[in-house]
Amino acid sequence: MSPTGQNPANAPQTGESIAADQNNFSAPPNGGHPHGKGQRGQRQQKRERRDVHGWVVLDKPVGMTSTQAVAVLKRLFNAKRVGHAGTLDPLASGGLPIALGEATKTVPFVMDGRKRYRFTVQWGEERDTDDSEGRPTQTSDARPTPEAIQAVLPQFSGTILQTPPQFSAIKIQGERAYDLARDGETVALQPREVEIHELILVDQPDSGHSVFEAECGKGTYVRALARDMGRLLGCYGHIVALRRTQCGPFDEADMIPLAELEALCDRAASGEGSLADALLPVETALDDIPALAVTRADAARLARGQAVLLRGRDAPILNGTVYVTVGGRLLALAELGNGELIPKRVFNLTGLVASPDRN
Repeated sequence: MSPTGQNPANAPQTGESIAADQNNFSAPPNGGHPHGKGQRGQRQQKRERRDVHGWVVLDKPVGMTSTQAVAVLKRLFNAKRVGHAGTLDPLASGGLPIALGEATKTVPFVMDGRKRYRFTVQWGEERDTDDSEGRPTQTSDARPTPEAIQAVLPQFSGTILQTPPQFSAIKIQGERAYDLARDGETVALQPREVEIHELILVDQPDSGHSVFEAECGKGTYVRALARDMGRLLGCYGHIVALRRTQCGPFDEADMIPLAELEALCDRAASGEGSLADALLPVETALDDIPALAVTRADAARLARGQAVLLRGRDAPILNGTVYVTVGGRLLALAELGNGELIPKRVFNLTGLVASPDRN
């Protein structure tokens, strides 16, 4: 579930050695076809998708849907498989982690991580979408003081019950809530528990606007926070600006603006660089999981889906999920218990991967 919810146009999408020339975003020499075919064969070859593995944390611009962002990345990398980890509304900007290839197997680890947002609430008006794109439903001349806002913040900390926005992707009898809301139906959404790790007031530029920062868990709607604070303060409110500054292990230092990514793509296409420089390794999403190195013999068994017994003095004293490496390369996600290592997801990283400098 998206922490910020989503608008109708923004449905979620779900998601050993590399040869040097596989890391270049360039066509075959002279545009030639390996089988000597003509122009038609060349066009077919250009359309053929390729294996790309890693993460790109797009600094999504306002106005772009998450689905559109995935389509752009798929085109830029000519990649076979692309998905994102945590939808952002078109209104929102900031970190949209996009998984390519085998990185899609690690999407749940990013989506389950904490998210951090900076957002601006406009007081005096509630809207049906809980953001500036909706229609006004309630108005008030009252404006909250910073002291009044500070006084209600403790009620939005820890584990709280939150009713999702009417315009959200939650399914009701097989229908998306936002589709029902667009058709004029009143959607009865049930409140559910969400985790708010931190909610702070960081600025009050004028009496009608307040700027907040929030760190929250999976399934939290920031739009609903603005709505509920406005109701509690008796002045109503909705979000007018929203930026995600952290998503799981990724923060602003990992983000790349779309224009910069497109420029890198153009340079790579002309042979002046590699799109591998834009990728973060697949295992970046697994920062909170212990890593376990195995021998090549054990790696061969795990790659075939077979369990491995780890014995002796050097056997790890661990239980639970680990990510397995061999020779410094990611091999598998596995469950370790009582000295037995059972592979759950095996990675095949043949193709374009992150540059060694990104590891």
